[in-house]
Amino acid sequence: MASPKEEEENCKMSQSKELSENKQRKKTMNKGALAPKLKLSLPPSDEASLSKFLTESGTFKDGDLLVNRHGVRIVSQSEVEAPALIQPSDNQLSLADFDAVQVIGKGNGGIVRLVQHKWTGQFFALKVIQMNIEESARKNIAQELKINQSSQCPYVVVCYQSFYDNGAVSIILEYMDGGSLADFMKKVPKIPEPCLAAICKQVLKGLWYLHHEKHIIHRDLKPSNLLINHRGEVKITDFGVSAILESTSGLANTFIGTYNYMSPERILGGNYGYRSDIWSLGLVFLECATGHFPYSPPQQGGWANVYELMETIVGQPAPRAPDDLFSPEFCSFIAACVQKEPKDRLSANELMAHPFITKYEDLEIDLASYFNSAAPLPAMS
Repeated sequence: MASPKEEEENCKMSQSKELSENKQRKKTMNKGALAPKLKLSLPPSDEASLSKFLTESGTFKDGDLLVNRHGVRIVSQSEVEAPALIQPSDNQLSLADFDAVQVIGKGNGGIVRLVQHKWTGQFFALKVIQMNIEESARKNIAQELKINQSSQCPYVVVCYQSFYDNGAVSIILEYMDGGSLADFMKKVPKIPEPCLAAICKQVLKGLWYLHHEKHIIHRDLKPSNLLINHRGEVKITDFGVSAILESTSGLANTFIGTYNYMSPERILGGNYGYRSDIWSLGLVFLECATGHFPYSPPQQGGWANVYELMETIVGQPAPRAPDDLFSPEFCSFIAACVQKEPKDRLSANELMAHPFITKYEDLEIDLASYFNSAAPLPAMS
């Protein structure tokens, strides 16, 4: 039997131990309060209840928990609701990530669909080209893929990724919700000069990039290959017939592209360079200003055939902007583009400093408002 003194010492030790354990328990509880709480409420096993936790992109989410094929991560609620938008540098896309919305374009080689990314909700244009075509067309597609993959410019339509699957090439492109300049011209009779200058400045920046940075002749510049959106942006697209030259002074000699906007030297089958695109640019903006194609057919029924138009382009004087309808600056700009001799045309860089382009810069033309007021556009991401 323990003495009173021993009992007293045992009591003190017991109290000390209890105080120590309480202190340790509080410390542990405090740590737990500071640690992030992970609440996982597993849904019932039935398929209908489980489906609400599974997104179409193959990600399981519950509150701030995300699980997919890449692993597990905890994200904030705001990040779950608004995931980061896809960037051109992202390379983890797959065709299964997209839902088709509707067909927005058709061509000889295939179709263009509006698609929506299942996870971010972003809209894209999906160009699908069937490869059961002749060898020359396949080479053009290969060229287009090379240019799309390497071009990084705010004035050129962005290419996000390309795939080859089941006998077709699929190209995921930036979606321009205003359609093309050709589409826009069907809704307005003509485009006023200040807006034309703002549009043209963006196209010239795109051409300067293609010509001087990438050594590319577009070879098919026309209203349907200039796309617009609700933010007032104008971008060059469709490099299916473009040529890549070895240097800025290089020349090409292939007869390819849309004949309506083709320069005389290209129609004649001779060598041509970057300034063949400048001829096309002049015709495009003269058409936008007047509301009709610059060359009028000799008979009321239209051109008899393509050769009649080509002979007119080569044999007749270059079209001009009527000086009684347009400013001297605009008339001078068109004349600087549409010269029969390529050496007499100004380059894209020189045209950016032309008085017609600089005349309206202080006005800060709001193309977004103009595009939307003239023909309301859908506001899509």
